[in-house]
Amino acid sequence: MIDRWIAEATECDFKVALEVKKPKSWLKSVSAFANGIGGTLFFGIDNDRNVIGLADAQTDAEAISRLIKERITPYPNFILAPERENGKDLLVLTVSVGRTTPYYYKADGVMEAYIRIGNESVIAPAYVLNQLILKGMNRTFDALTSEYDFKDYAFSKLRERYKVWTGNSMEDKLFDSFDIRDNYGKLTNTGALLADDSPNRYSRLFCTRWNGLDKSGGMVDALDSAEYSGSLIILLNEGVGFVKRNMKTRWKKTANSRIEMPDYCERSVFEALVNALIHRDYLILGSEVHIDIYDDRLTITSPGGMADGTRIQERDISNISSTRRNPVLADVFARLGYMERQGSGFKKITEAYYAAHNYRAELEPKFYSDVTFFQVTLYNLNYGTAVNAAKVTIQDENLAIAPDHVAIEVAIRKLNASQSTIEKAMAVYASMGIDGIFGRSDIAAITNDSVTAAGNLITKLKNAGLIVAVSGYGKGKYQFIEPQK
Repeated sequence: MIDRWIAEATECDFKVALEVKKPKSWLKSVSAFANGIGGTLFFGIDNDRNVIGLADAQTDAEAISRLIKERITPYPNFILAPERENGKDLLVLTVSVGRTTPYYYKADGVMEAYIRIGNESVIAPAYVLNQLILKGMNRTFDALTSEYDFKDYAFSKLRERYKVWTGNSMEDKLFDSFDIRDNYGKLTNTGALLADDSPNRYSRLFCTRWNGLDKSGGMVDALDSAEYSGSLIILLNEGVGFVKRNMKTRWKKTANSRIEMPDYCERSVFEALVNALIHRDYLILGSEVHIDIYDDRLTITSPGGMADGTRIQERDISNISSTRRNPVLADVFARLGYMERQGSGFKKITEAYYAAHNYRAELEPKFYSDVTFFQVTLYNLNYGTAVNAAKVTIQDENLAIAPDHVAIEVAIRKLNASQSTIEKAMAVYASMGIDGIFGRSDIAAITNDSVTAAGNLITKLKNAGLIVAVSGYGKGKYQFIEPQK
């Protein structure tokens, strides 16, 4: 019976006996569980999970209820259940997830809120306490009003992206419906993060291409580095551009086609970076998002763990519901076509890798989080593989042609256009495939061209009968089709 309880407890602590004279030893765990994802305390079991039993379980139960009521504020929801194992009495205290955070231990002249880090209950750092306060108020950081005036900032990147994605100019009234400014003309924190010259000094992106497999690369530590600031749209575009600049693509010819094998799947990089910028914890001061590229892997690290307090490495990646730390910011990015509201980013990251021609099982993307940071690791698909110079070429362009639907590739190569335009069309097809839905902004992101140039490419592909307009995805969306024979 007790094994079932323990197995079902995501967070748990074990106490051989009830400490009545020094109750803080276990009450801090009650505070931490209520402030986090809930948890369970087992009284009468030692740390090795040996059943010791309690001498007077009834008296201990009364003391537990009284001490929680006296020393934890506000009063948390909990269930205290007696259990009997091998003839020995136990108590199982299950603390629910708190809704009116933070929950404090208040006694002995102190008032402290606790959180869980690993298997310990520790005092909540200032930024976590701020998170808990906002959670208790049912507020989020991105929705709060900042000290900055809307009239002092430009939003050219936001307007440009909106025009590309919707086909319409962004009217000023949308700044209100997007919750970018309040009724008094002040920027919200979302607005401050999306302004061209963002006043949020911690909204930055640090990118480094290291020399070797770690940060101690010998005589030359870094082969390339850059620091970006400004609108999150700028950070996203520059971050993807940095990765593309520091990766290569191998390709080999087949009988009827050419298979291209990039170091990294651009779609995976894009989704991971969007996740880092949108879901990071902006209350952690003095921190920023990092992209670190090594010979064998790429990592994207952002401040703050999972918004729901769980650890990503303990979750099923294919079945994670959307929990957004910054819901206003996430909603704006969804309206701009950068992400979906369904929370499918993790799935897209892994599926793009699974579909890569040079994918191997050991190169599956890895996800890790704790209370302080979240990290995605994408492995170099070409690292450690032999290269046959007669059959495989390495190129700098970021192309990734799949072997399926060869007729489309052949038709693209026969376009009445310059070689540069043909290569860009191939890159778009490589990224989108036969099922992908795209518009001018997507092409611009893939080819690093202007929106106007992307529109011209769409016209060429449409006139050649290689793409058709699709509905239900916003204006100006297209999909590749097999050419008519």
